[in-house]
Amino acid sequence: MTIALVIDDNKQTTDALVQMLKIWDIKARTALGPSAAMKILAEATPNIIFLDINMPGVDGFEILSFLRREPRLAKLPVIIVTSDDQPETAQRALAGGANDVILKPVMVGILEGVLKTAKIL
Repeated sequence: MTIALVIDDNKQTTDALVQMLKIWDIKARTALGPSAAMKILAEATPNIIFLDINMPGVDGFEILSFLRREPRLAKLPVIIVTSDDQPETAQRALAGGANDVILKPVMVGILEGVLKTAKIL
């Protein structure tokens, strides 16, 4: 079974992604913020991570940096999910090791494309 981890401080966003991922029988765990994400990642290794950038405290760029330094997690596909449509944000995320950047609200067709590119589907 494919497991996704959705990291976002907005419960509506996590709930929407969880529902969309069910279309492809992908089970999603949610982390409402960075500290919850770190607890989950200490115990489990998902197949793919969806990560928000703008969160209070530790932002998504810091989490991305951690993921890319951690040997067990370094090769996982990480998809940035953000409402920040500035090209600099996407460039920084991709330069930091993100596999893709998608904008909120997430559209099913875009999500499917990202999952195929990440070889999850």
